[in-house]
Amino acid sequence: MRIIFVRHGEPNYALDCLTDEGKIQAAAAAERLSGEDISEIYASPCGRAAETASYTARRLELPITTLEYMREISWGGADIPDKGHPWKLGSRMLAEGFDFYSRDWREHPYFKENASTECYGIIAARIDEFLAEHGYRHEGGRFLCHGGTAKTIALFSHGGSGACVLSHLLGLPFPYVSSVLPYGFTSIIILNFPVDEGAYVFPRLELFNDCAHIRRAADGPKLQQESE
Repeated sequence: MRIIFVRHGEPNYALDCLTDEGKIQAAAAAERLSGEDISEIYASPCGRAAETASYTARRLELPITTLEYMREISWGGADIPDKGHPWKLGSRMLAEGFDFYSRDWREHPYFKENASTECYGIIAARIDEFLAEHGYRHEGGRFLCHGGTAKTIALFSHGGSGACVLSHLLGLPFPYVSSVLPYGFTSIIILNFPVDEGAYVFPRLELFNDCAHIRRAADGPKLQQESE
């Protein structure tokens, strides 16, 4: 099974919708995704993500299933620097030499009382339920394939909630992912879960931060399958 994660297009955060440029990005992303054999589309309930998904849904004539827990995360807490912003705090922890491999980032003062940590826990639990429904049961750092199929689904969400999912599924610390794995508007990330019934499998990062459809928006999207 392939899961295609798509961040929303350039937003008007105040109105929770896409800007004119964001609409162009969403249309280009829809064209780019038209060759991926997507059978199911999921989206955050936030306007900017749902609107981005609508372009692909119309292009492929597929319905959109809303995943409430994939809305953008919140962050912040008393006496936390940078207003508790996970991306900035992740960079701080790297600069300060925090050992992500031997210490739990959730116990660090930057995140112990940070609202984003609670959001992370909710998203991690719910995405595990989602994967179990699709044939992959998360057990520790591995996934038991029990009815998984070779289908492709698309999930439209946000920088924060998407980073939570990548962190959890790939077994990487959330602040680390937030800092060193940024991705742009309507960027495409693909995780591939092998189909091997009854066996433990691991997600493979097939593609990360593909934004070629945005860079070529002026002269039309360039599909990955096409040669230069």
